[in-house]
Amino acid sequence: MMNIENSTNSTNSLPLIEYKNVTLMRGSRKALDNISLSIAVGENVAILGPNGAGKSSLIKTITRELYTFEDNPDSYLRILGKERWNVTELRNQLGIVSPEAVRSSFYDFTCLEIVLSGFFSSAGIWAYQEVTAPMKKKAKEVMKLLGILHLAGTSIDEISTGESRLVTIARSLVNDPLAMLLDEPTSSLDPQAARKLRLRLSKIARQGTGIVMITHNLSDIIPEIERVILIRGGKVVQDGDKEEILTAKNLSTLFGGKLE
Repeated sequence: MMNIENSTNSTNSLPLIEYKNVTLMRGSRKALDNISLSIAVGENVAILGPNGAGKSSLIKTITRELYTFEDNPDSYLRILGKERWNVTELRNQLGIVSPEAVRSSFYDFTCLEIVLSGFFSSAGIWAYQEVTAPMKKKAKEVMKLLGILHLAGTSIDEISTGESRLVTIARSLVNDPLAMLLDEPTSSLDPQAARKLRLRLSKIARQGTGIVMITHNLSDIIPEIERVILIRGGKVVQDGDKEEILTAKNLSTLFGGKLE
């Protein structure tokens, strides 16, 4: 899936995401507390934690919905080595998918129009935007990969929540991002739709696009994810290989009770 021409050797040698001593205040509360972590380009990672752990704050600092303000020169958040980004350019490098971003933003457009809008970072396609034949070809290729090409001419209002989540993922893939950044990808999905989505994410990962997933659901951790970061109370409490981190003891501590 990754477009080699869009990804230079120098870019690939930089960490995809790098936090160093980052603290984020939301009101009087520390949403993130002295976070330090690094994720490489091409790495498949799950960031796991209970509700209120700081996961949403973490992802929103990456997407630039929230900003940290630090006086400490040893504190920073860098994406591909840069601390400052044009948000549109950033979204071309990171395929950002949130459960909030579908019906609220893309009503009354066809699924193909929504996927095409990823080229323009817009909510749907508008008259002033020039959609080229290569764009249409790419959009349909991605929809075929995800098994939703048959929905191309269907309005987003007429499909299921699971299908609309796949449309949003397709939209984020048209620019061949270095990684997919997924916030609670199976939220609000029934078990069958969640299983289908996880299978599609595995397919994306096997084609070379990195997966960075924020979740509280252990079932979301697809086989291709090798590394798991546990977060609680705004702090990283464990970070390492999936098999070493996902133990009954660690998970009981993380979620505050014995897991069945």
